[in-house]
Amino acid sequence: MAIRFLPVPTETAAALWDGGTDSYGMRPERRISDGDGVPCRHCLEGVRAGEPYLVLAHRPFPELQPYAETGPIFLHAEPCAAFSGAGVPSILDSRDYIVRGYDADDRIVYGTGAVTPTEEIPAYAETLLARSEIAYVHIRSARNNCYQCKVERT
Repeated sequence: MAIRFLPVPTETAAALWDGGTDSYGMRPERRISDGDGVPCRHCLEGVRAGEPYLVLAHRPFPELQPYAETGPIFLHAEPCAAFSGAGVPSILDSRDYIVRGYDADDRIVYGTGAVTPTEEIPAYAETLLARSEIAYVHIRSARNNCYQCKVERT
């Protein structure tokens, strides 16, 4: 099965770059990167030292519901190109991540969440997406549960 890694949608990022508000209705905070641990969720690359970035609340679900987790993410402060979807994004540079399946109603499919070594993420995502009840997969930080990206079938 072919899969693709999806960034925060360009429409979402563009609204924030244009001064829009985050999932809590707040304007993003603007910071300067020290070059360590600032993964942009649009290009799925690290924000380099000295570059400005935004910190904001993001809810990667279409509507509020009990499983719609909201948490902090980073974006380059200036527009960047969206990740192509091919291959494992460079921001996935920790030793492991939480990989979790969701159904078409945006609910967690119980029993799918697993702390997964980074090199095993593509295979585990494919295993989950081979199941008919799994619509998509989220990758989240294994330490802080921060949203990284979404994985779908191609």
